[in-house]
This record gives sequence, C-alpha cells and structure tokens, in this order.
Amino acid sequence: MERAAFPSDPSTISTFHSSLANVANLGANDIYAWYLANLSPIASAPDLKLNLVYPCTDGHIKKYSPQTVRVVTETPELYAKYVRPYMQRKREKGRLDWVYNITEGRKEQEDIVLRDSRDLGRDQEGFLLLPDMNWDRKTMASLRILGLVERHDLWSLRDLKQSDVKWLKRVQEKILEAVERIYGVEQDLLKLYVHYQPTYYHFHIHITSTQHEPSATQAVLKAFSLPNLIAQLESLSSPSASLADTTLTYTMGDASELWTEVFLPIKEGKEPRGSATDAISE
Repeated sequence: MERAAFPSDPSTISTFHSSLANVANLGANDIYAWYLANLSPIASAPDLKLNLVYPCTDGHIKKYSPQTVRVVTETPELYAKYVRPYMQRKREKGRLDWVYNITEGRKEQEDIVLRDSRDLGRDQEGFLLLPDMNWDRKTMASLRILGLVERHDLWSLRDLKQSDVKWLKRVQEKILEAVERIYGVEQDLLKLYVHYQPTYYHFHIHITSTQHEPSATQAVLKAFSLPNLIAQLESLSSPSASLADTTLTYTMGDASELWTEVFLPIKEGKEPRGSATDAISE
C-alpha cells in the first residue's frame, strides 16, 4: 500500500497547512526545522513527516523541484579548475553554520546518539551520529542515520587520501557497532555511502537500512559505497594520492548551478564560468 501523490495545484498547497493536526516539533537548527503531523485530528499515530526550510534560497527550491538528471564525467583537471572553486563558494557566507552548530555543541545535542573520540583528545579524528532529518525516528525498515566528521579539511570524497584508510576503517567499524547496539539493526542490514556531489561540502556519511526502498539519493552514480571507496583508496599509488586525482562519473540535476555554470557550457563547447583563476581575482 502506498500513499497517493499530494495535489500540487496552488490552491491546494496554499491551504495545506490548515489541514494539519497534532503537529510535533522534532528539532530545529539554523534555517531547518522538522515536524511530525497528521492529516486527521483523530489519528493515533503521525502520518506525515514535515521538513521546513525558512527562509529558503533559490538553491533549495531548485533541489526539490522536478528536473532532468544528467550524467557527467569530471576529470581531475575539471575538478581542480572549476568544481573545487564552486565548492569553495558554497562553503562561504555561513552556509555550513548548521553543521558547525552540531559538531561544536550548540544545536541538536539531544539528538546525538554517539560522539566518538572527543573524550580521547582526538577531535580531528572524531565523528558523531544522529538521526537523519528525513527519518521519522521510529520505523526501523526506513532507518536513516547521519554521520558527521569533526574534521574541517574534508569537503567531499575528493579530499580523501590513501593515508585516510585507517581512519575511515575505524569510523566505519564504530558506526556499524553503534547502530547495531543502539537500534538493534544487524550490521549486514546496513548500507554506508557518501554522495557526490553532496548537498553540502562538509564530509558526511549516510547510514540506511537495506530494507529501505532506494530513492534517487541512493541511485547508481549518486551514492558511492563507503567500503568501495576504502578499497579504491587502498589501490592508490602512495599515501598522499587522493580521489582528487581520479576521474569520476556521476549524476546531477540540470537545474543545479554546477550544471548550468560548468558542465552545460562544456557540452555546448563554451568556457565554463567560475574557474580557479576567477575565484582568485574576485
């Protein structure tokens, strides 16, 4: 049994909020807030999970709007010249404040189910686990956990080096042990993966149940398995070698700025905008 799609006409959307009942706040951080609610006031259990972004940006609207998915190939040269400067711009102007609010102990501390290594004096190797904002925190079959690292030098999987293998293996082992202990989900019923491109440029790991029906965010060329990334790093030529030195093929929506600024111009035989030289001159 599946819920039918919500009507998307403006008249229905404009009055949708008035039909909500039993609204319960799950938490808030910066511009993000999460709620459970019902469409009927007599319902015994929540039947809606609501994610609120306010105020939202054009980027948020594009992310959640229907768009065509494109396959792109990013060489080390394209990454260094165009994509890395794009990431830098997306890390500026407080866009990671909500992440640092969590890792530095200002917000959502009651939601953290594991904080590893801080008490051992190894903050730069630490990480923490908390429920993903898209999980209702009850249904184990759709379990979704977020792993945030405390390191600031890792923006994406591109920054991972062969020398990080030992650390990544420890993080992977600790995550599997913790999720099994806390939620009772066996380790071979869990998937650990990393997005590329990620929604935000602070390295993080997604943990989901294998019973969870895969969504677009878990699709091939979007989600990169953590165990496979570790194996790929082990095959690199030296401890200093990184995934920035490899060619990656992945998907992105054609409403994304990375598509319109970099990969669409390349497809059309034009010079992309926002190169490293441009970033230096700004």
